[in-house]
Amino acid sequence: MIKHLTAALMAAAASQAFAQPAPAPLPAPIVVPSALASLRDDALNNDHYAWDIVEGLTTEIGPRLDGTEAEARARTWAVSRLTALGFKNVRIETFPLQVWTRGAESAEILAPFPQKLAVTALGNSASTGPQGVSGEIVAFDSVDALRAAPDSAVRGKIVFVDHHMAPTQDGSSYGPGGTPRRLGPTVASQKGALAIVVRSAGTDHHRNPHAGVQTFGNGATPIPAGALSIPDAEQLARILKRGQPVRLHLTLVSETHQGQSGNVIAELPGRDPKLAPVLVGGHLDSWDLGTGAIDDASGVAIATAAAKRIMDSGQPLRTIRIVWFGSEETGLWGGQDYRKRYGQQPHWALLESDFGADRIWRVTSKLGEQRRDEARMIGAALAPLGIVTGAFDKADGSDIEPLLDDGQPGVGLSQDGTRYFDYHHTPDDTLDKVDPVQLRQNVAAWTATLAVLAGPIERAPAARSRRR
Repeated sequence: MIKHLTAALMAAAASQAFAQPAPAPLPAPIVVPSALASLRDDALNNDHYAWDIVEGLTTEIGPRLDGTEAEARARTWAVSRLTALGFKNVRIETFPLQVWTRGAESAEILAPFPQKLAVTALGNSASTGPQGVSGEIVAFDSVDALRAAPDSAVRGKIVFVDHHMAPTQDGSSYGPGGTPRRLGPTVASQKGALAIVVRSAGTDHHRNPHAGVQTFGNGATPIPAGALSIPDAEQLARILKRGQPVRLHLTLVSETHQGQSGNVIAELPGRDPKLAPVLVGGHLDSWDLGTGAIDDASGVAIATAAAKRIMDSGQPLRTIRIVWFGSEETGLWGGQDYRKRYGQQPHWALLESDFGADRIWRVTSKLGEQRRDEARMIGAALAPLGIVTGAFDKADGSDIEPLLDDGQPGVGLSQDGTRYFDYHHTPDDTLDKVDPVQLRQNVAAWTATLAVLAGPIERAPAARSRRR
């Protein structure tokens, strides 16, 4: 009886097993064409275009605060360089801008322990005038704590907002870490503060304050707003813990006037001009404390070098449009202007390099389900560079964000941001922070990605003859 029952149970189990639906077939493996692999590997081993651009821009122009004469010289420099590289339809498209510039700046504790602090004005800060302002410090560990404080505790005082930002590979800590800088001045102003200083949004421990933009919102009256270097913010926090009133003298001189910025645009024409173009770019402007090497001379260099390597190989099916955006740092104004001019034009893909020049570790894409094989081909082409494939519903980029939000397709190539915020918006953002080996890996990844997106490359006669 037991023998028969066991046999019956085994038969039933086998029947249920056979009744299970068959697993979905795995996607066919992607085979990367040898020409694409060769194009990628040649960029990895031999590219010099990107280094030439980032070295030239940071050396011959230097800091490029938007709306200034330096940014205008950078646009002229860009036109000359892009034209010399062989790109077509090179042009500058200007737009009006309210220009903010800094002057003298200093911070000094008057009591109880007199000493100087390293400070820099935040973008759009009101000016103290050359005489500066003095007041008692009132400290908070977050914007929420400042917001919750009674106005009477803040009125007429200098607000200090402390916070901590940890290094992350994907830069995700910059959102919460930058909140005091972005929102603190508005909240402090609404509560009647005399001025505000915040701990820099950064991950270093150098006595270099981090600049950055903030905008007074909700009708707030502009007040002087500055960022302390991280060691100086920690020093101020220790002094406050002594429990004695702390008085600070703050000088942040600045001025505003009407001016202009602009985007520099160039193209590698495709064989079929009726097809939607692929846009690649970065931003030309920089903060004025360093030379803007990682933010973002390296970005425009990477994008341009990749397009140039495609050009050297032949002519792609689709046009590749290179955009060096102006005035990104103070409000994404270049991206907004591009959207006004070209937002109704379909783009085959949008890409922007604006996170330094360290090794790319991940690729994401937002091309749509019908273009999944194209996205998978990009992932397969980048895998030998140590790049993993991430989400198929995500792309990012500061200047291209308005068009991405409109539903246009894009691809994101994510650099390792672990050390990026050590230098971001500081005097340390200089050429020596760009690693040539990692820069070439970026160019190789972008070259392979562009080769997939822009379509088959028809080799130029000279290129064909060299292969014989």
